[in-house]
Amino acid sequence: MSRLGKKIILIPEGVKVENKNGQIKVNGPRGELFLKLPPNISLEMDEKNLKVRADNNNLKTKALHGTVRALIANMVKGVSEGWSKKLELVGTGFRAETSGKKLVLNVGYSHPVEIEAPEGISFRVEKSEITVEGCDKELVGLIASRIRSVRPPEPYKGKGIKYKDEIIRRKAGKAAKAQGAA
Repeated sequence: MSRLGKKIILIPEGVKVENKNGQIKVNGPRGELFLKLPPNISLEMDEKNLKVRADNNNLKTKALHGTVRALIANMVKGVSEGWSKKLELVGTGFRAETSGKKLVLNVGYSHPVEIEAPEGISFRVEKSEITVEGCDKELVGLIASRIRSVRPPEPYKGKGIKYKDEIIRRKAGKAAKAQGAA
């Protein structure tokens, strides 16, 4: 059995979890999320606790046990606290601004790049920092990676869009290589 799958999920105040025919609905102050349970995985619920159970011991069920528990725990945290990812613009003249539900990026191309926020996602821009917020962890990460892919950081000067805590591995340029060979 999975160690992570055995852990109990604590349901905070204001969050409601329902299980109807293998479809889990988690409702809270920040929104609601859905998950379809795989076969041979079941839930034990009371008012404040939730436990995920594997009904048999075959390999596929064992593999899904911890994954399903982590997905449900992320859903519970998302509807109560929310998830966010921070990105940083590095480069002279690189700018970002919000326009309604759109994020407009000026990152060195001949045209501004617009990214539309899907339902449940919001953007916040402060100076050279972009924050992507929402209740669905997977969607927040996906949108953050799409923003980063507009201009990924390059290894020579480090210019581009990077995650706030990301460390860019720098390379020596052509001039530094020439000095080292001489």
